[in-house]
Amino acid sequence: MTSLKISGITINSQLSVGEYISSVMSSGTQTAYAVMILRAHGTCRESLRLDFRSVVIAKLLYTASAWWKFTIATHRQRLEAFVKRAVLTGLCSTTAADLVNSSHDALFECALINPHHLLHQLLPQRPATRP
Repeated sequence: MTSLKISGITINSQLSVGEYISSVMSSGTQTAYAVMILRAHGTCRESLRLDFRSVVIAKLLYTASAWWKFTIATHRQRLEAFVKRAVLTGLCSTTAADLVNSSHDALFECALINPHHLLHQLLPQRPATRP
């Protein structure tokens, strides 16, 4: 076996996610092209941004906390270049690293405040607050 697909993420025997990144970027490029066609036909900018975020950014961030650490500089450069093109066309407003970091922070915040979250029990207990 040379690669394994877990939750839609392909990881090869060298623990590389390059194949997954290529897949996400290929799909993202196709969707970005479709969004540009919609722009040419007069769709409002906010709808285009929402479509791009709902499809492309959501796919990019899907389980990013699991695969982001397996990326190498080349993978991150490709992702940053892709997101930068989206920024230049007005579809996005930040970098790939910022998107992933925000996703990580949101996941941690959910685990922190929700006592029923699967990860909540693994966190250290909060010190009691004094009145």
